[in-house]
Amino acid sequence: MKERVICIFANGNRFSLETGEVLKAKLEKSGFKTTCDFHPEAELIVCIGGDGSFLQAVHRLDFPRIPFIGINTGHLGFFQEILPNQLDDFIFHYKQNKYHIQHLSTVKVIGQTSSGEEILHRGLNEIIIKGNRSYSVHLNISIGGSFIERFSGDGILVATSAGSTAYNYSLGGSIVDPRLNLLQLTPIAPMNTTAYRSFTSSILLPTDSSLGIIPEYTKDHQLNILVDGSEYPYEDIESLSINLSNKEVRLLRFESYDFWAKVKSKFL
Repeated sequence: MKERVICIFANGNRFSLETGEVLKAKLEKSGFKTTCDFHPEAELIVCIGGDGSFLQAVHRLDFPRIPFIGINTGHLGFFQEILPNQLDDFIFHYKQNKYHIQHLSTVKVIGQTSSGEEILHRGLNEIIIKGNRSYSVHLNISIGGSFIERFSGDGILVATSAGSTAYNYSLGGSIVDPRLNLLQLTPIAPMNTTAYRSFTSSILLPTDSSLGIIPEYTKDHQLNILVDGSEYPYEDIESLSINLSNKEVRLLRFESYDFWAKVKSKFL
């Protein structure tokens, strides 16, 4: 009989590590093999921590096809499905196949600099284009090849449906049900004066749309690309293209999961 392998990743928090040890013992007692290292033939990846730890694991493992489930020992825990006191329920329902897989789209940015450096990043929540040291940026933005605006302000954020409840929400962007496959372009502190005219609300883009960006530089030629909280500085970016990626993240959800009930419990 083939071994049933489950990977367990916990952040460095003491409570997370203790929860991981308890879960390891319970899973092995139930007939599973557990590992703290990535196993390409694992059937499930358990991430113990908060949303930040979950995103770190997704990026560190390069968006694997193996489903994730989160145990929340953090604060918000929007991606996390279960609490530490629900480990027995988790194992029981998992063994009974009483769950479904939620497929989450990811967003990709590609581009190049004037020196020929290639740019490629993927995010589950969002991709952000900002200036260096809080300088304002000027970005020529097109959608599907059609010029839309010369944006001026602190930057722009492009969020997936899953990321709509993260930084996008704090910027005044819309909450989007993750069953809707789209991207949301949200401005960050846009200028809207007689000298500068920028959109001040979010724009929703369908799956086949591509967002094009050509920067205009004044004195500082550095742009920062932030991907799910990680920052990457680049000099003299010539152009960027942002669209949905062909990679996705699979989340294990139990029958009791309801997106809007979670929104209400986390935000209202």
